[in-house]
Amino acid sequence: MIGRESELARLRSVFAATRDGRPQGVVVSGEAGIGKTRLLEEFRAFASTEALVLTGQCVDLGAVAAPYSPIQAVLRSLVAAVGADTVLDAGGPGGEALAALVPELAARTPDAATGRLNRVHDAVATVLETVSRQTPLVVLIEDLHWADEGTLDLLRFLLRVLGSGRILVVLSFRTEDVSRGHPLRALLSELDRSRSVTRVELARLTRDDVRRQVTQILGAEPDEEAFDRVHARSEGVPFFVEELVGFDASGEGELPWTLRELLLARYERLSDEAQHLLRLISAGGVRVDHTLLSSVFPGDADQLDSAAREAVLAHILVADERSYAFRHALVREAIHSDLLPGERARFHTRFAEALEAISAEHRVAAEVSYHWMAAHDAARAFPASLAAMSEARASYAYGTAAQMGERALELWDSVPNAETVAERKKIDLLAQTASALRNAGEGERSLAMINLALDECPRDEALRYARLLRDKALYLGNVGKPGSIPLLRQALELVPPGAEGYAGTSGLAGTTMSAGELRSGLLTALASRLMLNAHFDEAIITGKQALAEAHRAGSDRHASIASNVLGSSEISSGLIAEGRAHLNDALVLSETDTSARLRYRVNASDAEFLLGHSGEALCIAELGIERARELGVERSSGIILKSNAVDPLIALGQWDRADAFIDSAIRLLPSPTFNAYLNRARIFLLTWRGETDAAFRLYRSVRTSLRELGEVEMQVKLGAPRVAAELLLAQNAPDEAWDEVSILFESDHRAVPGYELPLLAVAARTLAALRRAATPPTADNAEARIRALLQSVSWWPTADLWTAIVDAELSGGTGTGNDPDAWQRVVDRVATDPASQAHLPAYAALRQAQALVETGDRTAAAPPLRDAWHRAEALGAGLVSRQAREVADRAGLSLTPGRRSADATDLTARERQVLDLLGQGLSNRQIGERLFISAKTASVHVSAILRKLGASSRTEAVFLAREPV
Repeated sequence: MIGRESELARLRSVFAATRDGRPQGVVVSGEAGIGKTRLLEEFRAFASTEALVLTGQCVDLGAVAAPYSPIQAVLRSLVAAVGADTVLDAGGPGGEALAALVPELAARTPDAATGRLNRVHDAVATVLETVSRQTPLVVLIEDLHWADEGTLDLLRFLLRVLGSGRILVVLSFRTEDVSRGHPLRALLSELDRSRSVTRVELARLTRDDVRRQVTQILGAEPDEEAFDRVHARSEGVPFFVEELVGFDASGEGELPWTLRELLLARYERLSDEAQHLLRLISAGGVRVDHTLLSSVFPGDADQLDSAAREAVLAHILVADERSYAFRHALVREAIHSDLLPGERARFHTRFAEALEAISAEHRVAAEVSYHWMAAHDAARAFPASLAAMSEARASYAYGTAAQMGERALELWDSVPNAETVAERKKIDLLAQTASALRNAGEGERSLAMINLALDECPRDEALRYARLLRDKALYLGNVGKPGSIPLLRQALELVPPGAEGYAGTSGLAGTTMSAGELRSGLLTALASRLMLNAHFDEAIITGKQALAEAHRAGSDRHASIASNVLGSSEISSGLIAEGRAHLNDALVLSETDTSARLRYRVNASDAEFLLGHSGEALCIAELGIERARELGVERSSGIILKSNAVDPLIALGQWDRADAFIDSAIRLLPSPTFNAYLNRARIFLLTWRGETDAAFRLYRSVRTSLRELGEVEMQVKLGAPRVAAELLLAQNAPDEAWDEVSILFESDHRAVPGYELPLLAVAARTLAALRRAATPPTADNAEARIRALLQSVSWWPTADLWTAIVDAELSGGTGTGNDPDAWQRVVDRVATDPASQAHLPAYAALRQAQALVETGDRTAAAPPLRDAWHRAEALGAGLVSRQAREVADRAGLSLTPGRRSADATDLTARERQVLDLLGQGLSNRQIGERLFISAKTASVHVSAILRKLGASSRTEAVFLAREPV
């Protein structure tokens, strides 16, 4: 191997790091012929002496890749190495999900058909982590530019969540094949930002390296004139160097000038029999199994062996124990493009027929579809594409399922009796393809597809049309767009009570849906949308109808979801006891349905948090997280529950843990709804920690999406302005903060008490800030409107707490919050009220101290000011700490009277981390990189350390912190 010493050394270095139990990734990239495979072969030989190397090869099947093909190869290699039972045991509780990728495991997992759900990603991650405890693992996947979206999603998941284990994931791709819009680009962009992934980009060889390569090939120094020709035409691409040297050595004339001539040069020197075999193999793909090749080769075994041996000796094919592969994909592509039309059709037909004869367990339906398409046989490509769609769905490869559905739809009109062959109407195939697009995260395309289905559906097929309206309503909700409620109402008019019949097939799985099930689902969906839009009275009425319909239809799943929505709506409207009873019913009814149980835990946890019971809310979420762990879905469904635990964690003061949950959830949840919740929580934390610049950058990046989602979810419409206004107040921008809280005064405003009350408190604080700045809002009745809204939700259990805060914010003769007694009442309230939140005691003490200073009682201000500062430092509420120091400086007060200045116990946990890194001599930028914060934030922490320790330099700060007090 020439000119790749440094790249190989980097691979070995990263591999060494994984032996300490830190999973790593490497992405090797370069143009065709640059030597990616050669480098990986050398690394594989090195790594295999210390690790189990599992190899997967992506397959070129044109526009639609085979789902999970390289992952299946990796898992089958693992099964071959350690045994099927070991692999299943290593998968933990969710191990049966592996049968979705390796069907032969299904015989060993009797619950595989019902137990997979969407546990595939979790199961693969768990298997790799578990096995790596016994032996290091290298997962090597080549030609990622041909990978399907399911494979890319699984790799993205693995590289995000693998937190422990001696695992190295090595990926390679051809750079020129990843154009704008290629699905791999998004993954590469994400991996570029990951600290655990190393990029290795292979450059062309230098002139000296090309000379070394030519010398190695020839076994002697080359003729200078011949070398100049080879170097000029190869342009430093190792594969081209080798081909040119080989051609020149053959003495067959002038070197080829075109790439095609060069790639076909060796091929054209072979016998007719060998050329025929290579043309046949080129139709089969980059690698073709020997048994499959034998079944499509027209000659006998000896003729096949003779032709294959000639191609191997000519360095065009390589062979292993079971298959043949082109030594380079470029040669295969050149030969395949050279096929005559008749040859192309015959060869691909042979492969398609041979693959169809293989048992379904070992057949890849996407390959069959590809070959029939390449053979231009629409009648046979059509059912093959539908089979591939079903196969992809079974393994949760929704992107491939959608592509196969679209392919079948393109063929529909050219296939005789397509409806009979497909065993479904075209409308149903459109709906199933739309469902696949939705599950693949293609929200806008799913809407376009369901619109086509609605256009295609006759209006006299009322049930089918109603089902399509329901689907469109759900897809609109998925992408956070308005319009779901009128669609669901329109659908319900088409399915009156007592309606009979069937609404065609539903969803990607194609299950049949009765009129009763459809009506139950429509009512439940409508009740849910009404609840999210804060139309609680109507949601309760609709929820009761949905529950009754679900019981009539005998659907515990729909009954659980209906009870869930009904209970949540009742609680938000003040019927708290009734709501809790219905939530408990939802829990009982969801016993056999994991999805319904997940919805229960999300809504029940949220309800308890809004009622002021943060501990109970956290307990419900953590029970769900533990159950997810038991089921083997901790890193998929469990992430949703972790995101639901964030608000209770923040309220309870467990901010670091909340941050960790946000980090893990936001990396794995594509849902715009959950991302909105998580970003709202992160803005809150950044603001109250005093990192307002970072908070504002995040707020600016998500502001538009939050406002769009707020049009369909009232809790986002009320929750986002609260954190935005707090951030803007921290940046001394009360006018802009008032714009945010003015959402309360819109004509169509509807209250969600648990979100309304904190927003009203921020509105009061903003109004007081505007009064202090002598720029009150133009509406002179602003305070009256705030108090009227406060009175309208005074029945909510946490109202007394927030009312006390509103009263204090607007207290004093000028209504600017400068009445110390009002703030004393808040201090007393937050100290005893179970609904209080962790930051409120520090904030209330600070505001009391500010009021005392403003009224001239500096002596009395000192104790609450010190209390505020100490509480804020303990919590990590840097915003309150900074404001307390500012008040102390203005008033000439000391926050730590009588204490030695050089006392490291005054430092926050984050500041102690920064101090440790200062002791290692790190710069602000290096500290930021190590702690995943900005250099500016690191600088703020360093300044705080110097001030608290009374140090004049970073070195002195380290010295003073280590000196005994």
